[in-house]
Amino acid sequence: MQLSATPYEERLTAPRSWWFLSFLVGVAFALVLLPFGTLPLLGGLVGGTAATAVVASAYGSPRIRVVGDSLIAGEAKIPVAALGTSVVMDAEEARAWRTHKADVRAFLLLRAYIPTALRVEVTDPEDPTPYLYLSTREPEQLAAAIEAARERTAH
Repeated sequence: MQLSATPYEERLTAPRSWWFLSFLVGVAFALVLLPFGTLPLLGGLVGGTAATAVVASAYGSPRIRVVGDSLIAGEAKIPVAALGTSVVMDAEEARAWRTHKADVRAFLLLRAYIPTALRVEVTDPEDPTPYLYLSTREPEQLAAAIEAARERTAH
């Protein structure tokens, strides 16, 4: 099987507003350290901003990829042959599947700042996971990439 091109890849990056909030946390650290002088103030500004930016970057680092015959979602890797039906979910339906419709055995790659999602049934009888819930900005494209990979592996 040739792995020359990735038909789908998405990084679940944090929204731009989080980067501004990182700066505001740095300002708060600077204000706390203001009584100790200029150098601690600057250290608080830089250190607080940097630490908060690292947290925002790490939270937004998971990727969803369809590569060859596999779906890779964060740390999970599953062959597309073990996947069943994909259901594209709008914001309202995605919220329902994150809350009262959720199954505790499901694999959730959830980012609350991404309103849409894709729910993919797991058909492998050896796997107790009933479905994958994947927060994605492009659920239709992800579903199409999974289906294309499934068709490629079937031939």
